[in-house]
Amino acid sequence: MGASDNMKVLERVPISKPPFEYNDLKKAIPPHCFTVSLKRSFYVLFHDLFIVCTLYYIASNYIHILPRFLSFIAWPLYWIFQGTKLGGLWMLAHECGHHSLFTYHWLDDTIGFLLHSFVLTPYFSFKYSHRAHHTHTNSVEYDQPHIPKRKSDILYSEILNNPIGIVFAIMFRLTLGYPSYLIFNYGGRKYDEGLASHLYPQSPIFKDSQRGQIFVSDVGVFVVLYAYYRVMMTQGAIWAFYVYGVPWFIMGGILMVLTYLQHNHPSIPHYDSTEWTWMRGALSAIDRDIGFMLVKNKTDYHVVHHLFPAIPRYHAHEATEAVKPILGDYYKYDGIPQDICSYKLVKSVKVFVPSRLFQPGVSKRYFDLWNKVDQEDC
Repeated sequence: MGASDNMKVLERVPISKPPFEYNDLKKAIPPHCFTVSLKRSFYVLFHDLFIVCTLYYIASNYIHILPRFLSFIAWPLYWIFQGTKLGGLWMLAHECGHHSLFTYHWLDDTIGFLLHSFVLTPYFSFKYSHRAHHTHTNSVEYDQPHIPKRKSDILYSEILNNPIGIVFAIMFRLTLGYPSYLIFNYGGRKYDEGLASHLYPQSPIFKDSQRGQIFVSDVGVFVVLYAYYRVMMTQGAIWAFYVYGVPWFIMGGILMVLTYLQHNHPSIPHYDSTEWTWMRGALSAIDRDIGFMLVKNKTDYHVVHHLFPAIPRYHAHEATEAVKPILGDYYKYDGIPQDICSYKLVKSVKVFVPSRLFQPGVSKRYFDLWNKVDQEDC
């Protein structure tokens, strides 16, 4: 990527009303892209399950017989590969929540419930909170995950707004961020009343009509937890932690990174209630190249996913190419390596500033308003 391409990536998404309508985008996408193929969906499902089971079999039966110095290499490799593949199963369940994997909603919910329970994620709880994310994308009041801080946040301004604080925040997100989000709504939308938790049926995150399904989701998670406990009692805590625990934490770290990068970038705005619209929110996403990772299609085609979440993953590339000419400057793409080489991305998008301050003529170097991150440093 050359210097001109770098500057193009850093240009903010236009905040003016788009010259196209939602139906213009939908008409540009070939009709078959909205069609689910049971054959392809089951292939993707069994492919990922086969890899997870194969990795588990290898780790359980062969790593412990390796020479000690080789086991020091084999275990980390297993953790990384298994963690990413568990992330793949998580994402299949996420697609079930959008009803974009199978043609029957009951089948989507059944498969999604089993997969998410296996990776200790309450299926219906996440399904409904994630629906709120799609409904209020990049709204600083109503979006669900990764809400940026305000300058008026005293805790952030005095404690975390420094290199040590930001590094601590990154490390926390990578290790305990995912379970903290599920249990305590860490980094999520603030609610005036009640305990915001994906595990609490009476949580303000959910509607009254959804609370029964939240309880069912909890049962699924706790049944799997009990099964892991029984295995741990048989095989030992260290074995259980090595085979499942470490990959699970890696999965959680990957999910926190990817979901953060999908909507946080120097070119992508967040909006308050005076500016937010559904279309602005849906266009506040960025496609990322994660070809070097084993988790695919979650970030590669995230823009079209927010515009049309029911499009199956295997049609996402074709749909993206169809709408890109219409989206023009409203479409953003960036590769991951440029962003994760330092902590400046996290610093640059950690604070919410109303997007009207970034209109032409207000500031020649609008990044100065956003935590003083210079264009040439990004």
